[in-house]
Amino acid sequence: MTRLRGLAMAVLTFAMFMDLMDVTIVNVALPAIQEDLGSTPSQLEWIVSGYVLAFAGVLITSGRLGDRYGRQRVFIVGITGFTIASLTASIAQNGETLVASRVAQGLFAGLMVPQVLASVQVLYKPRERAKIFAVIGVITAMAAVIGPVLGGWLVTNNPLGGGWRAIFFINIPIGIIIVIAAVFLVPNSKAERPSPLDPLGVLLAVGGILLLVYPLVEGRQLGWPIWSFVLMALSPVVLALFVFNEQRHSEESAMMPLRLFANRGFTGGLTIQFLFQGSINAFFLILALYVQTGLGFTAIASGALTLPFSIGAVVAAGVAAALVARLGRILPAVGGTLMAIGTGWVIYVFNSTGTGYSGWDTVIPMAVAGIGLTVMVVPLLDIALATVDQKDSGAASGVLGTFQQVGGALGIAVAGVLFFDAAGRYTQSELLHALTIAAWVPILGYALAALCSGLLPGIAAVKAHLAAIEDEANDEPVDESPAPSMA
Repeated sequence: MTRLRGLAMAVLTFAMFMDLMDVTIVNVALPAIQEDLGSTPSQLEWIVSGYVLAFAGVLITSGRLGDRYGRQRVFIVGITGFTIASLTASIAQNGETLVASRVAQGLFAGLMVPQVLASVQVLYKPRERAKIFAVIGVITAMAAVIGPVLGGWLVTNNPLGGGWRAIFFINIPIGIIIVIAAVFLVPNSKAERPSPLDPLGVLLAVGGILLLVYPLVEGRQLGWPIWSFVLMALSPVVLALFVFNEQRHSEESAMMPLRLFANRGFTGGLTIQFLFQGSINAFFLILALYVQTGLGFTAIASGALTLPFSIGAVVAAGVAAALVARLGRILPAVGGTLMAIGTGWVIYVFNSTGTGYSGWDTVIPMAVAGIGLTVMVVPLLDIALATVDQKDSGAASGVLGTFQQVGGALGIAVAGVLFFDAAGRYTQSELLHALTIAAWVPILGYALAALCSGLLPGIAAVKAHLAAIEDEANDEPVDESPAPSMA
């Protein structure tokens, strides 16, 4: 298992890169998709949020499936399904088929991504994992940089034919190569005592979220019928049933251990993740729609517009990581504030320049927002987990990831309602008005995230948490012999 672990991690992380890039690559193609397929505004929202919701719905369960049936097997199922869904998306002839394909993509991505992080735990000793997680962090940043630019280039220059369809078609040959490589290189590790599955819990959790998001996305277009309000009213009822279902389980078998929510620091981190992801997903959706539909930017120009944001995030990564032990929860507060300022500044520039806007006009505010992203997100996991019991750290990470994705879907739904409701006849002035109104969703979201940093553990708890991790790594005996097979 250790002999080929470098190649195994290369295969796994490249699949993770595909997933992360697929989240960012779609935004710049939305106007082209709308023009080609005649997609409705709600379908455009579902193309983005359907992927995120499906991903969130299976995130925790797929980790348990990997523990039980083998991480290689679940990973291969995930990447195979993701590749097939990419094929159906690339040949979709209407908005309904494309939305269904995107939901399937998110579902299968949710199966494969948790196997990557679980495999790091199996293949590497604690003292070795920091470097691997750093590599994964770099890959995440690269996906954020490359996704919009690659998507814009594919749509604008059309090198593969089919216009926007190329952003999905490109996944097919890569997916096939990953499947073949995974068969030979990725070990099928399992947990000795896997946690039981909880299909009812998954159904209630996803159902409760859908009962809120679906009427938000569809209700505006249909004139807010009575059933849309009924469904939204049912959402907290179903989520309450989910909580009741979780209380019936033992601490070890619960899908989402409720004792975690009694921890103020963890709940603060959870809220920040939720608000942050909803804000960033909402902003980049409405930004791409405005600059392409309202200002006539090409897809590649729209993608390039976000480069200062991504570069600012990458540049600040090392600084943020080094300051965690010194500043603790001050960092997320500063990061959220910078993102709110940067986003508001971008909207101000759009209103000031009007039709004379150039991508160069927002380089500085975009970079400020990007720096804020890294300053808030990089230290958040360590800070939020500082007062969580070690035995709950895995479950806590899964819950954080799930709430992050749910926040992303809800942010798209709320911003979409505001944007499309104010877009009118899609003239430049009406779209700018719509952008200005909808931008309050991310601006307020980032500001609230900064305020919630006050709930996070103090600097003493963070230092103790980091010291415990370092001590665990230093105490581990060096053993270069191959690890026993867990297949």
